[in-house]
Amino acid sequence: MSQFIESIKVEDQEIFLLELHQKRVDQTFAHFGKEGSIDLAKIFKHLQHDENGLFKLRLAYDLDKRIRTQMIPYAIPEITDFQLVENNSFDYSFKFEDRKELEKMKMKSKAEEIIIVKNNHITDTSFSNLLFLKGKEWFTPNSYLLNGVQRQQLLKQKKIKEAEITMQNIKQFSHFQLINAMNDFDDMFIYPIDRIMNLPGNEEYLDL
Repeated sequence: MSQFIESIKVEDQEIFLLELHQKRVDQTFAHFGKEGSIDLAKIFKHLQHDENGLFKLRLAYDLDKRIRTQMIPYAIPEITDFQLVENNSFDYSFKFEDRKELEKMKMKSKAEEIIIVKNNHITDTSFSNLLFLKGKEWFTPNSYLLNGVQRQQLLKQKKIKEAEITMQNIKQFSHFQLINAMNDFDDMFIYPIDRIMNLPGNEEYLDL
């Protein structure tokens, strides 16, 4: 039975982007032909979480509605370097718990984090969507692997725009940042584009 996960931000006992997380869970059940879903708000309420601070609610579930929950203290990671890796067959359109393929790609790379290239297009890191800065505007690749909840929220708020970002035009952007349910649009964690160690023209990128 496929296992899926949701990683949900909880800060000072408040749960974030619940509606978008619930929508993704509902869509997962519907896509695999299962009626009903699980109620994230009810699950969170039953946890009776009463600690302040930043936490990640990690919820694993299957299509028989069996669930496991963990409430994990969270700190936003600062990453030293990134490497472009090519994988034209990788599919992560649903938030699967099984991350073996992602971990295999990371182990083969020489950097702390990977940026996955699919059919010459920039997609995501191993754990986040990406934003790229050109001038004063932020863009997110339209070739994402997973349409994350933070990505959807920022597009809805018109804080970012979609763009085709490829190996040919990535150097037109000056900076980038990582976003996911835990990492919001944040000027504190912006990386210069040359933090990617194997930009086109620098050296060949990994073909996995």
